[in-house]
Parts: sequence; C-alpha cells; structure tokens
Amino acid sequence: MSLLELFILSIGLAMDAFAVSICKGLSMKKFKLKKAIIVGLYFGIFHMIMPTIGYFLGSSFESLIQKVDHWIAFVLLVAIGLNMIKESLSKENKKTNDKIDIKTMLPFALATSIDTLAIGISFAFLEVKLYHAIPLIGFVTFIFSVIGVNIGNKFGNKYEKKAVIFGGIILILLGIKILLEHLGYI
Repeated sequence: MSLLELFILSIGLAMDAFAVSICKGLSMKKFKLKKAIIVGLYFGIFHMIMPTIGYFLGSSFESLIQKVDHWIAFVLLVAIGLNMIKESLSKENKKTNDKIDIKTMLPFALATSIDTLAIGISFAFLEVKLYHAIPLIGFVTFIFSVIGVNIGNKFGNKYEKKAVIFGGIILILLGIKILLEHLGYI
C-alpha cells in the first residue's frame, strides 16, 4: 500500500472522529484550543492503538472481530446520541457539557476507532508497514478532530439547543450507517 493510499485511507478513517468532534464542539460554550487538542489526542491515539492491536491479532480472530465491531460502534454511538438529545430537551437549565475527561471521551474514542481494529487485521494480510500507517492515521485523525471541534463550536454558539439535537442525530445516523454497511445494506 502506497503512502498516497494510506493517506486516503487515513482520511476515510478520520471521518467518524471528525463527525463526533463536531458534536463535541457543539457542547462547548467557548472554543478552547487546549480542549480541542485533547479531543484530537483521544481520537488520534485510539486511531493508532486499535489498528496496531488488530494487526497483531491477525487472521485467527478476524471473523470474530468483524462479527461484533459494527454492533459495538452502533450501540455506543446511538446511546451517546440519544443521551445528547435527551439532555438538550430536558427542562432543567443545565450548563453545556464541555467535559473532556476519560469517562466522557473514552466511549467516543472507542466507538470511532473500532473499525480501525479490522483495518489493522487487513494490514497484516497486506503486509502494510505499520511504522508508515499508524502515525499517519493518528495524525490525520488528530488534525480532523481539532478542526471538527472548532467547526462544531462556531455552529453551536449560534444555534445551541437545536445544534445539540442535530449533533445527537448525527451520532445516531453514524451508528446506523456503520451497522448497515457491515450488514451489507449500503
């Protein structure tokens, strides 16, 4: 696999994290570069760890992983999306949730990187050089995530509640898309 092909693959893999980063930016009252970088690090690091694990798991577990990765991503994204919608419709006057702690970010990072586990397995079969692929995937995901937080924040400041509902819908649709792709409907 050439570097150009790896770069294009990296962009594709980063799209889930980009969409979730936009949603995270929606929940931030004020854009802070430090928080955007931390969000980017969560997604970038997980997008490096998961394909590495997949690579070393190899073909012996391929069918098992491919049978459940889409279900895990689907459940996590739909649950997070529904929770966002529920909180935005709540009559309680809540402050925006701009938390970036591990409890908040781990489900996001895990959900968006599960499919990279299967990519890592395919890397083993294609004999892809991990020292090229892994840093590139992580870096591209990091950059897209930081940009996504900024875009989401700018949009969210104008439309607040509607934007959070929209972000929740995006996560739900993303989860459904992942499920339907893996089930062969898309």
